[in-house]
Amino acid sequence: MAHNPLEEYFRKNDGKLIHKWLHYFEIYDRHFNKYRNKPVTILEFGVFQGGSLQMWRHYFGKKARIIGVDINPKCKELEEKGIDIRIGDQEDRDFLKKLMRDIGPVDVVIEDGGHTMAQQVNTFEEVYPYVKDGGVFLIEDLHTSYWSDYDGGYRKNSSFIEYSKNIIDDINAWHSHDQESFKVNKYTKSVGGMHVYDSIIVFDKALISEPSHKMTGKKTIGWDE
Repeated sequence: MAHNPLEEYFRKNDGKLIHKWLHYFEIYDRHFNKYRNKPVTILEFGVFQGGSLQMWRHYFGKKARIIGVDINPKCKELEEKGIDIRIGDQEDRDFLKKLMRDIGPVDVVIEDGGHTMAQQVNTFEEVYPYVKDGGVFLIEDLHTSYWSDYDGGYRKNSSFIEYSKNIIDDINAWHSHDQESFKVNKYTKSVGGMHVYDSIIVFDKALISEPSHKMTGKKTIGWDE
């Protein structure tokens, strides 16, 4: 197995508490590695005991700006050099709007907050527009989309899993023959790709223009039109 610096840090961690599903580390490193040791802004929802923020600080390097968000005001005490913590309710769209105006564009979002459907959908809708082109929005613990106590449920329309399935349609809207009900929108023009894993979806942010096609080479056989 390839060396994974995040998993190595996690397994040797003697700092603040971190709680993660073990299969997440390969996914993190696959999508975050290109941002290491660069002047990037990392935003994580869900501070918990502050350990993951320390892990990101170590992984992304000293040039990175690390910001954590949590509803618990006690989490403010976990701030340290290189780690900024903001307090607020991620379900509150007004809070999210103000947060993003204050901190500006971000390169990486890790949504590991309260895990309810409203929190996840509201956070994605308000924060994704501030992800830079070439950046990523990773939302995790999506198994709560199947749990009723988080307002989820199998095939329930309000779940983030069902919400994200609609974005698959949005990505393909350039090819629609029904522009009344299925038309190009902001996600068609800004989601470069979606990577779906157990409990995680990663959205690639990109500036997407209408696709085009052409043929090259010589025609060699007949073709019935």
